[in-house]
Amino acid sequence: MADIEIHRSREEAAAPASTGCACGGHDEGVPEVDVQTIPHAVRHAAIFGMLDGLRPGFAIVLSATHDPVPLLQQLGERAPGRFDVEYLARGPERWRLLVTRLDG
Repeated sequence: MADIEIHRSREEAAAPASTGCACGGHDEGVPEVDVQTIPHAVRHAAIFGMLDGLRPGFAIVLSATHDPVPLLQQLGERAPGRFDVEYLARGPERWRLLVTRLDG
């Protein structure tokens, strides 16, 4: 059953909900995702979904077995200036990128 919230004003009730979700879990640190575990047919769409779900200032580490240049090109076209990308490791066996959401 859902919790009932009591608000002191209409403005307070209409304000956006807290920044957390109701699942009871909380991320600590920066999550890392091995993108090779995502089926190839939906990999880019799943990554874009994860990135779109980040709040401004939050980040995720993407880990892959190759340099994800095509993904980064698509990200630049899809959301120019919205994310900062920093390589943490550049192969030869594993590429790791820190992707940070910049805007709201």
